[in-house]
Amino acid sequence: MPVSTLTSKYQATIPRAVREALALAHGDRIEFSVEPGGEVRVRKFMDAEREYLRAIETVLSPEWLGEDDEKAYRDL
Repeated sequence: MPVSTLTSKYQATIPRAVREALALAHGDRIEFSVEPGGEVRVRKFMDAEREYLRAIETVLSPEWLGEDDEKAYRDL
């Protein structure tokens, strides 16, 4: 399990394994949520528009059938 040390300014380095798992890059924003029982979750922050588009993609992706659909909708 990756570990980081908290500085006197309450800052911590995000371990490489976590950065890679979240696909974090310099300048990305991260979001913290405190769960019941004191567990804290960290995730890459996504603004509302990007989350909305990701949700649409999740719903529509099973509908996309392949190359025929790609050709039919390529110029939209």
